[in-house]
Amino acid sequence: MGQCGITSSKTVLVFLNLIFWAAAGILCYVGAYVFITYDDYDHFFEDVYTLTPAVTIIAVGALLFIIGLIGCCATVRESRCGLATFVVILLLVFMTEVSVVVLGYVYRAKVEKEVNVSIKKVYDEYDGTNSNAQSRAIDYIQRQLQCCGIHNYSDWQNTRWYEQSKNNSTPISCCNTNFGGCTGSLTHPEDLYQEGCEAMVVKKLKEIMMYVIWTALTFAAIQMLGMLCACVVLCRRPRGPAYELLITGGTYA
Repeated sequence: MGQCGITSSKTVLVFLNLIFWAAAGILCYVGAYVFITYDDYDHFFEDVYTLTPAVTIIAVGALLFIIGLIGCCATVRESRCGLATFVVILLLVFMTEVSVVVLGYVYRAKVEKEVNVSIKKVYDEYDGTNSNAQSRAIDYIQRQLQCCGIHNYSDWQNTRWYEQSKNNSTPISCCNTNFGGCTGSLTHPEDLYQEGCEAMVVKKLKEIMMYVIWTALTFAAIQMLGMLCACVVLCRRPRGPAYELLITGGTYA
C-alpha cells in the first residue's frame, strides 16, 4: 500500500511539473497583459505600485520553469536532496502568490479612490491633438470602453477644450459607432455614448486585478498539491537494507 502511494505521488508529481511549465507561460502572459492594459490607463491611476502584482506574477512564472525542471529530475531519480529543494522552492513561490493575492485585493480597493482623484485632471488637459498623451488616453478609453465624459457626455461642457473650441460638441471618440454621421455635437446627444468613463475605468481596472488574483489562487492550489505529493515521496521513500533490518530486528550475515 505504501509503495502504491509513492508510485501514485510520483506520477502526480511528474504530471504537475508538466503543468508548471504550462503555468509558467500562462503567468507570464497574465503579467504582460496587466502591463499592457495598465499602460492604456496609467493616466487615470497614479499609484504605480499597482504594477507590483504584475511584476511578481511574471517573476513567479519564470521560477516555475526552473521548478518544473528540478521537480521532474528529482522525481524520476527519487533524489531526496532534489525533492527537498523542490518543496522549499514551491513553498517560497506559494508564499509569493499569497502576497500577490493580498496585494491584488489591496490595490483593487484603492482603484476607485485613485481614479476619482486623477480623472478630472486628465480631462482638463485634453486638447484634441494626437501629440498630447492625455488626449490619446481619453480618446482611447472612450472608444474602447464606449463611454463619454467623466460621469456622462455633459461633463465635456466644463472642460477647457470645450471652451476653446466653441463648437458645442464632444470629441469624435464619444460617438456611438451604431449611429452613422455622428460629429460629436451636443445637439444630438442620442448619437453619443451615454455611460461616463469614470465608472467604466474603475470597472476595467478592478477586472484586471481580479484576473491576477484568481490566476494566483489557482496556481497556488496546484503548488500545494505538488508540495503534498513531494512530501509523500520524501517521507515514504524506501530507506534501504540497513533500515529494513533495523525494523525487522534482523542482523547482517
